[in-house]
Amino acid sequence: MERIRFYQTGTFTVGNRLLDPALRSVQASTERSNAIDAGHRACQGCGEALGARYAVDAALRATQGRLIAANATGCLEVFSTPYPESSWRLPWIHSLFGNTAAVATGIAAALKAKGREDVRVLAQGGDGGTTDIGFGCLSGMFERNDDVLYVCYDNEAYMNTGVQRSSATPAAARTATTPAIGGAPGNGFGQGKDLPRIAMAHGIPYVATATVADLHDLEAKVERAMGLRGARYLHVLVPCPLGWGAASHDTIRLARLAQESGLFPVFEAIDGEVVGVRRIRQRVPVEEYLKPQKRFAHLFAPMRRDAVIEALQARADRNIRRYGLLEGGL
Repeated sequence: MERIRFYQTGTFTVGNRLLDPALRSVQASTERSNAIDAGHRACQGCGEALGARYAVDAALRATQGRLIAANATGCLEVFSTPYPESSWRLPWIHSLFGNTAAVATGIAAALKAKGREDVRVLAQGGDGGTTDIGFGCLSGMFERNDDVLYVCYDNEAYMNTGVQRSSATPAAARTATTPAIGGAPGNGFGQGKDLPRIAMAHGIPYVATATVADLHDLEAKVERAMGLRGARYLHVLVPCPLGWGAASHDTIRLARLAQESGLFPVFEAIDGEVVGVRRIRQRVPVEEYLKPQKRFAHLFAPMRRDAVIEALQARADRNIRRYGLLEGGL
């Protein structure tokens, strides 16, 4: 195995271009698409901006640039298209908060009617526009098996409107609508949706999860999805420093800890069956993931809430068992 080193000058990573082309990421290629250009208003350390840049660039590469994107209202849309400006370098349509999947379906149908099967369609939104407001349209897209890749950038709350709880907000997390007060502070247990598993229940051709901690994995899954036809779904964990109350330089670290703890399983499924998982390389307790985030600070002070931490650990352990994330089991 070749050891990969990265060298930086100022803020520009240059060492990746010294690698064999097969080992390079999209962003290190001189032929990269650079779908989201300079000038957007994303926060420092924004996981969504990073995830979207790599996902859309990989989709553009897989389609030789013949790609149209539909984008839900949300952080990604707001920071990338402040009127009258846009940071996008591909045909891009802003939809309403809840109908992105339907708009993308319409685009795919129009292209099919025109005989343009060489042009592909990408839909994208945050967890609010995907798991909540757009859930019905998305399920319809899955049920019809429309030829669209839908990417959800999951930052686990409605970050654009003030960090309100979504159905992707984890248990015990503090948000503006689940404050850290009372006998059971933070988001309640037993709520929310496991959308990747719901997508799998539709029996669609491809479902996968990914994080911004492994961009090569994200790129590969986008390219694999673009090589298929029909409805495809990719769920990407994108930490939000502002909403999570974390340092901007910890975005990648938190995404990695989410996966290594088992709280966010990374896997692929074809036709509703899991066909591959990213195994945990160095397992960590959930506490290591929780502590750097202020949204979980009430679990450790003024009193430590061991019962809640143990319940979160039990969820991680269940994911590890369900997806076989460890060699040899727990």
